[in-house]
Amino acid sequence: MAESATFVWVGTDQQGRKSKGEINSTTPAIAKAELRRQGIVATRVKKKSASLNLGVRGGVKPADIALFTRQMATMMRAGVPLVQAFDIVGDGVDKLKLAQLIKEIRQDVASGNSFASAIRRHPNEFDDLFCNLVDAGESSGALESMLDRIASYKEKTESLKAKVRKAMTYPIAVLVVAIIVSGILLVKVVPQFEQVFQGFGAELPAFTKLVIGFSEFAQTYWYMILFGIVAAGFIFSEARKRSKAFREVLDRVSLKLPVAGDIIEKSSVARYARTLSTTFAAGVPLVEALNSVAGSTDNSVYVKAVHRIRDDVSTGQQLNFAMRNTGVFPNMVNQMVAIGEEAGALDDMLDKSASYYEEQVDNAVDNLTSPMEPVIMSVLGILVGGLIIAMYLPIFQLGAVVGN
Repeated sequence: MAESATFVWVGTDQQGRKSKGEINSTTPAIAKAELRRQGIVATRVKKKSASLNLGVRGGVKPADIALFTRQMATMMRAGVPLVQAFDIVGDGVDKLKLAQLIKEIRQDVASGNSFASAIRRHPNEFDDLFCNLVDAGESSGALESMLDRIASYKEKTESLKAKVRKAMTYPIAVLVVAIIVSGILLVKVVPQFEQVFQGFGAELPAFTKLVIGFSEFAQTYWYMILFGIVAAGFIFSEARKRSKAFREVLDRVSLKLPVAGDIIEKSSVARYARTLSTTFAAGVPLVEALNSVAGSTDNSVYVKAVHRIRDDVSTGQQLNFAMRNTGVFPNMVNQMVAIGEEAGALDDMLDKSASYYEEQVDNAVDNLTSPMEPVIMSVLGILVGGLIIAMYLPIFQLGAVVGN
């Protein structure tokens, strides 16, 4: 069976007007035949070149999967058959890799495989939670409702991650700029002052000598410093990926950071509540749902806590009691879960908890600049201001001597 491809065509319509467009087909001849059925006389049909989309290459991101899921949910809710929905959504995609992914899933489904089994072949894009929820939707005959639920879940979790990244990016970006500016001053500006100081014939202040020493070191070994920074970044990244112990230490430390630690903690709680609410509402058994929830918290402290909760719940403990025993969940969440279990509305209470903590993260990110500005200004003052003071200190001293 020939694979479907996108063809670009040029021709005339029934009124004799020139027109052009794109069509999915297996061969140019079949594409021309399909166009004739639509009243189009094609004068040229050729396969669309990948080079036409050079500006939209790139990997498939979680935000792309969220958009794809929302579009599929909309198509199916409108009554569009599943395979045709893939065609419609795929035609509107700009990213080459995402379009190829949709095409492969569409071909698997068209050949008789289920939607869940088709996406399980792409674990880098679709995690176990996504696949399990789609499987549950297909088994219950409510795939469109499940896709809508998954889309809402993915959109909210990606929005939350974006807010946390925003909170972390601002102070890091300012510090990086401060370090770059300080490096430029040491390598380019300080040497100019050093030449001036050599003509003074007087003893330089200790602070100025120290800065000049740093400047000479930076000029001589700048390539080693740059290599060391890059190597340290690479080692840190690899250690975080490969070493579970190192990752656990980082996660524990991150929760204790001033300001940022509170944001990370609330975002982990929000993701836990949002994911468990989605899976439980989809009819997934609680113990099985907790298996999928652990990874969504994105922090090893909460991953361990969820695994402990799963083990306790499997022995017959209530969820709120198991959560309370971990000591990492806020009392409000524990109480909301307890109310949900008593009232038989656990998914609703978890959803409310998730919404509350997502709002808390949103507010914390918006208010982040106020407490961080004094710290950032202090760091900038020490790095940049210290260098400037060190350079002008001998000039001030010389002026005082001349004045006397």
